[in-house]
Amino acid sequence: MTHARLRFDAGTLVLDGLDAAQGAALDLPGCLWDPRVNRWRAPAFRYRDVVTALTKWSRGGAGEFTDEARGYGTLTLHHRAVREPFAHQREAIAAWRAQKNRGVVVLPTGAGKTFVAELAIHLVQRSALVVAPTLDLMNQWYDVLFTAFGEKVGLLGGGYHEPGDLTVSTYDSAYLHMERLGARWGLVIFDEVHHLPSPTYLLAAECSLAPFRLGLTATLERADGRHALLDDRVGPVVYARGIKDLAGEYLADYDVQSVAVDLTEEEAAAYAENRAIYRDFIWSEGISMGAPDGWSRFIIASSRSSEGRRAFLAYREQKQISLASQGKLSVLEGLLRQHARDRVIVFTNDNDTVYAISRRFLIPAITHQTDVKERRELLERFNHGTYPALVTSRVLNEGVNIPAANVAIVLSGTASVREHVQRLGRILRRQEGKRAVLYEVITRNTAEERTSDRRREHDAYR
Repeated sequence: MTHARLRFDAGTLVLDGLDAAQGAALDLPGCLWDPRVNRWRAPAFRYRDVVTALTKWSRGGAGEFTDEARGYGTLTLHHRAVREPFAHQREAIAAWRAQKNRGVVVLPTGAGKTFVAELAIHLVQRSALVVAPTLDLMNQWYDVLFTAFGEKVGLLGGGYHEPGDLTVSTYDSAYLHMERLGARWGLVIFDEVHHLPSPTYLLAAECSLAPFRLGLTATLERADGRHALLDDRVGPVVYARGIKDLAGEYLADYDVQSVAVDLTEEEAAAYAENRAIYRDFIWSEGISMGAPDGWSRFIIASSRSSEGRRAFLAYREQKQISLASQGKLSVLEGLLRQHARDRVIVFTNDNDTVYAISRRFLIPAITHQTDVKERRELLERFNHGTYPALVTSRVLNEGVNIPAANVAIVLSGTASVREHVQRLGRILRRQEGKRAVLYEVITRNTAEERTSDRRREHDAYR
């Protein structure tokens, strides 16, 4: 009788004992014949499908197989939660179970995605890995898992290499180490799963054999369409609720207000002059900035001549004028006075503006240059009320726990719907009597008006 042996090898599955003809007859999912070793091989994420097919083959009496790939264990975790899950959290877990413990859950920031993950870990009772995009989030998850289960929690990232039955990793560390550790966990949870489809991070899913997978995000869709790759690597969207669905009951009520400002005469003249230089150049080069390759074509073309370099500097200047006009700073001053008793986050598009606002209004700044300890201290003091306001560019767009924040002032940003929804989500964690407000400050008669229209294409803003 034929005996097959399945093993884990450098982020893949290798099947010993079946020749090319025998394997072809089985039609094993995802398996290809590897002539280098004369073995059938599949990506590790196909583990459950391959085991299912081999089990069926074995039960049919055609042969036997041994699973030596699995390196994860069964746990006996006790969930120390003292509260019942909300209705949407129960529904999310039920939908995930119905999909055989695989899939993506889409819930707004503040709706309790972390608690959904705790429920999933307790449900499957398998060694589990949580993958997060930043060191701040890795540290938050470490605290969450230790508090929830009272067990030792391992870390991968930030100078730590301590894999355990419960482990938290950054995406950077996960994709680097998964080809060696991919058999270690039976459940992998990808926080902010919209990061996963990038070409390198995707290896964190492909080199893991975990049969159980959960993706968590508030904003799934990517402009490049690569979120479609998650269906195979994590599972389909099994549950989704929006901000409007949960506002008032599970999230804070909120208002969105747009404030339009005008350029000064001097700013308007400089804006028109620089924009004309930039627009004339892209017209002469036949570049459409709305095309998928528009930006890259502009960058390449602008590097080839003095006219191109002049056009690029003009592009930057006209954009900076619209994003950080004097009118915006005057509005910001008024809003800070109006909300002096609130907790305010000011969002901008670039670090230069962050530091300029920080100096002008004496507001602590957080950027990618702020080290982890300082960032944690600033956020703690903000939550406790020592600092009533913070100014940042993009590093607080996602995943940071700042429940005290109730006012967001968006001075500038990209056209990304995801970014705008994430910024709104920063102020929606429910607290007694809380009503949040987001201000979007826009410069009239500039390209920023079109940017605003595009990024507001979401139900939360209608």
